[in-house]
Amino acid sequence: MNKMKRRLSSSSRPLPFVKKFSLKEIKRATDEFSMILETSPRGIIYKARFPDGQVARVKQLRSTERGTNTFYKKVQLLGRLHHRHLVKLQGFAEGVNRLLRSDIVFRFLVFDHMENGSLKEYLHDPLRTPLNWRTRLQIAIDVAAALEYLCYFCDPPVCHISISSSNVMLDANYVAKLSDVGFSDSDLNHATEPNTRSPTDHIDQGNRDLVFQFGVLVLELITGQSLGEEDEVVHWVQESEFACSMHKMVDADLGDSYDSKELKSLLIVARLCTRMGNEISIPQILRYLQGKVEPSIL
Repeated sequence: MNKMKRRLSSSSRPLPFVKKFSLKEIKRATDEFSMILETSPRGIIYKARFPDGQVARVKQLRSTERGTNTFYKKVQLLGRLHHRHLVKLQGFAEGVNRLLRSDIVFRFLVFDHMENGSLKEYLHDPLRTPLNWRTRLQIAIDVAAALEYLCYFCDPPVCHISISSSNVMLDANYVAKLSDVGFSDSDLNHATEPNTRSPTDHIDQGNRDLVFQFGVLVLELITGQSLGEEDEVVHWVQESEFACSMHKMVDADLGDSYDSKELKSLLIVARLCTRMGNEISIPQILRYLQGKVEPSIL
């Protein structure tokens, strides 16, 4: 236990960009860890309400998460990410629960609270008011903008990103923000190396996977269906005559309240993204979407 305390103490220096919370503050803000929003293999998400009125999403990392120094590097890098379409890291907490009398280190990340929850909730919860066409279009553009920043304009440039409707959060104004962004071990080890990647660089396999996931997300926005990589809708959009039946694939909650030209543009993006061996880049996707949708949305 003493060895663990010394290790935590040596790494408890103040970090720029983010606030350090105590475990007691986290426990109190989450009402004894009872305000659970969701549970996943990567950790538990709590809603937290701090004494100053701040509301936040607190993510408890798995106890097997990497060592203290690696955790602090991760916090520093996450704290440096600033983009309108990313859920911002506000702070962190780390420590040993003395009551348990063990060496288990508890680690928490404190993020901005998103008033409207996840995109998944809005697309698949029948009790939610359906998202209109304009909002769905803007969400696609928002997510593409976040991906461009993460892949080409932040250091280190290679981030661990999972694109799904459960990781796209919506604020009070339905502005989309990506959550659950992380860094690989190689990212953390080379955090000081400059980002020399250009948006015109060759598309590597990691980016192809990212582009494919974005294409599936676009199809989910259009159809309102929860989709997988091998879903029949993904195969349908690759068919030569897909445009002839595109209106049948639109989410029934939209009725006829959508623009046919914009629908076709979105489907073309989904088609290019989910094509085998796709060679389209995130910046190309973003510019295409910005150029095809009505200017009033931007």
